Amino acid sequence: MLPVLIIFTSSEKFYPQYFICARIWAKVILFGMGFRIKMEADEVPEKQKSYMLVANHTSMLDIMLMLSIMKQPFVFIGKKELGRIPVFGFFYRRTCILVDRKNQKSRLEAFEEAQRRLKQENSICIFPEGGVPNDQSIILDQFKDGAFRLAIEHQIPIVPISFHDNKKRFSYRFLTGCPGKLRVKIHNFICTEGLEATERKNLRDKTFRIIHQELKNPTVH
Repeated sequence: MLPVLIIFTSSEKFYPQYFICARIWAKVILFGMGFRIKMEADEVPEKQKSYMLVANHTSMLDIMLMLSIMKQPFVFIGKKELGRIPVFGFFYRRTCILVDRKNQKSRLEAFEEAQRRLKQENSICIFPEGGVPNDQSIILDQFKDGAFRLAIEHQIPIVPISFHDNKKRFSYRFLTGCPGKLRVKIHNFICTEGLEATERKNLRDKTFRIIHQELKNPTVH
């Protein structure tokens, strides 16, 4: 797929075509690693509509799983370090919004770029924990405000998503993991119409509670 991917990442106008290729890549990789996806959805995203996709972050599988389950084109906002991964990093840098979370200027630039991509009728995907918690016992780390601020500013729905098994199947610890089922729950969307920027913390906390409750008491088996 390399020649095709290089062409489709040469210009933003080819992003929908690139996204299709990325989804194929993700599905092939997950299948080849011995994973099967079990998904339940309370609500399904509509075509030609923008959303803020929000999920817990526990594994490098999160990126591939998100690509596999979402048919509508979206753009990742992710940490700058992933751009250093050979091959993957090349396309990641050309198609995603990279942010150095320790740098205020980088966070501001990422926010402005996300606004621009939303105006192109793309959705945005953010893992609001800001990274994978070092403490393996943490079910869900505290959320940052960025995703919710963007969603309110552009009046787009929040799509809370729970990934149950990614940490167990493919963790960041060496020589751990195994093939098996990847359970996903897409929750009812959270409307942001009419909300003000001052309400972003309430929106953040509501989204956190939905995902945290699902991770503690799974409804997908």
